[in-house]
Amino acid sequence: MLEGHGDDRQLYKQQIIADFSTNVWYGPEPVGLKEHIFNKWEVINRYPDVSGDNLSRTISRHHDVKPDNVLVTNGSTESIYLIAEAFFGSKTTIITPTFSEYEDACRRYNHKILFIAKPELDDQQKLQADLIFICNPNNPDGSVFHSIEILLRLNPFTTFIIDEAFIDFTLEIESLVPLIGQYQNLIILRSLTKTWSIPGLRLGYILASKILIEGFKKHKQPWSVNALALEAGEFIFTKPAKAGFSVNSLLADKKRFIVALAKMSVKITPGFTHYFLAELKDRSAAELKLFLLENFGILIRDASNFRGLGPRHFRLATLTENKNRLLLNALAEYK
Repeated sequence: MLEGHGDDRQLYKQQIIADFSTNVWYGPEPVGLKEHIFNKWEVINRYPDVSGDNLSRTISRHHDVKPDNVLVTNGSTESIYLIAEAFFGSKTTIITPTFSEYEDACRRYNHKILFIAKPELDDQQKLQADLIFICNPNNPDGSVFHSIEILLRLNPFTTFIIDEAFIDFTLEIESLVPLIGQYQNLIILRSLTKTWSIPGLRLGYILASKILIEGFKKHKQPWSVNALALEAGEFIFTKPAKAGFSVNSLLADKKRFIVALAKMSVKITPGFTHYFLAELKDRSAAELKLFLLENFGILIRDASNFRGLGPRHFRLATLTENKNRLLLNALAEYK
């Protein structure tokens, strides 16, 4: 889906004062990253590492896995499409509502797709699927899945793709990375763009068994990750860089934010991350988005195009107290 994601400010002429539409950390990149990239500027004068193998080795040391368990990608989106291509024509289950690229990638590569709403997924369930995509924590609602290891054991012939792009924004669950060596049917997607506030660099990676990684490499285009993104990854994993936020503080800010929103005729699905799903009682999210944009320079994520949601749903991310208050004041004027 080339359009219809958050942070679509390029579509509008208005100045964006507060962007609630993206669930990327709103602060700056890690201290020192910009200077590191500028100091490494000469790397753009030659081709980058063709498969990102050097960074894969760095990441493997960080996670205490083998280098052949890691594949560096051009953000999680490349990871998703590589997996869908490698499993061409598979019978695939997607837990909804969730990130649309799972469905788009699977349709491109002729998968037979079954959609299951999250409340219908039983941790004792035997799945009739080759693949299953689970976003954990989930986008757009910040919900989490607690019993994935049980499902892994019960379904050894189903490959589980667990997207942990937002794992750093929750205290409710821990990463499944330590399970990589135990389960051949586990694939974990990680993104560096959300936590480190570098979505424009496009950087992520896949963690999986050696056999699966070798299969994905057969479909990967050479030089898909640019040299500056690779340098950013080396900085993040070797300095080590520190995220610019405390998850405890961010979630405390979110709690205050949703309490205030709930007083304004907005239904909140609170979830366990700094972003969350909201729903208007009787008007459309598209109408609200236009009102906020034209009158206040505020951008929200119209969530009506998530499978399983309706025209009144929208997603918000928690920003600074001043920007949160700006949105609350704007909503008070929405008649």
